[in-house]
Amino acid sequence: MKTPSLAADNEWLAAEGFDKQSAVFDALYVSDKMIAYKRRRVRSHIAQYLAAGSHILELNAGTGEDAVYFAGAGHRVHATDISTGMLQQLLQKVEADHLQDQISTELCSFTQLDNLQQKGPYDMVFSNFAGLNCTGELDKVLTAFPELVKPGGLVTLVVLSPFCLWECLLLFRGKIKTALRRLAGKRGASAHVEGNHFTCYYYPSSYIIQKMKQDFELLCIEGLCTISPPSYIQGFADTWPRLYRTLCRWEEKTKCSRPWKYIGDYYMISFRRK
Repeated sequence: MKTPSLAADNEWLAAEGFDKQSAVFDALYVSDKMIAYKRRRVRSHIAQYLAAGSHILELNAGTGEDAVYFAGAGHRVHATDISTGMLQQLLQKVEADHLQDQISTELCSFTQLDNLQQKGPYDMVFSNFAGLNCTGELDKVLTAFPELVKPGGLVTLVVLSPFCLWECLLLFRGKIKTALRRLAGKRGASAHVEGNHFTCYYYPSSYIIQKMKQDFELLCIEGLCTISPPSYIQGFADTWPRLYRTLCRWEEKTKCSRPWKYIGDYYMISFRRK
């Protein structure tokens, strides 16, 4: 893989980590109940806006769990990622499920969307589970969207929040560094995957709204893992299944309300092109 430059080191370092993890990624995460809950919530959020038979540009597509899901729902997906290992896993799924007519792939950085070979325009641009938190140049990503999205088209981003209530509670377990790491905000805090260390940046929704407002109208902000625990609190759903289901129900009642939509592990934010 390309040696990281100063300008793009976080993306490349993160990609190298995910390359190493790609072969076991699905085995580690696909069957996890808490991750399955998060995916269901994201897909439900998108379903309220997405028209039938849409053409989707997916950023940081990973092993293709969402691409395969949306293709199965009748959409076409152009799935992009900077990790060759992840795209290889995605292509295996495309071939196994005979989805070549519905899913295309491209190795492309989301900070270099000007170099995208398939420029659309698309009915939707979609990024799930904090891939965009791996860049300190999110403005480059957001300003590329107007040229890629049709008038009336959608953008949905799932981004790590700059404040997570569950994470702050880790103070009481003595995990001070983890509990306070998001206070770094857009300056970024250290993260790692498979021994590859990079910086994770925490962008408030207001930053994204400000960058998007000229060409897009805000549709919704929805908190994710606000009352229900984040998936890194491993084993919670299996150890306390009834409590976990109760917390999920409470979360879904408050997901779009203040302060809950701002204090989850993630927030989902959706826009419509003017």
